[in-house]
Amino acid sequence: MTSILDSQDNAKMKKSLDMLLIDRSNEFHELARAIGYSTSYNNWEEFILRFCLEFDDCFQMWSDKVNHEDHHKIHKCMTIMNQIGHGRSNITQVTKIQNIAYRIAKDFNVMYDRL
Repeated sequence: MTSILDSQDNAKMKKSLDMLLIDRSNEFHELARAIGYSTSYNNWEEFILRFCLEFDDCFQMWSDKVNHEDHHKIHKCMTIMNQIGHGRSNITQVTKIQNIAYRIAKDFNVMYDRL
């Protein structure tokens, strides 16, 4: 994953995350509940953000027409989908969680780029 969190300025990343949490705190909590991650852990918001950025990477891979041979990345994406789909009874519920993860990742990238 070529995530912003792995390669860029930590202060800028933290400020972007803090700004994102002002408007998207409910979505962070909902996504944490959906994937079974406790909000009582330290830095749980960063974990959720990383999850969202990884989901966005997976979406980019799935929507790209190039044949992907990176089995590690394929396995990671299937694990993410398993986490999102676990306990859901229909595709509408899965899509809702996917949309939350996708929007958080996109909004974070926009805020990060603006700083």
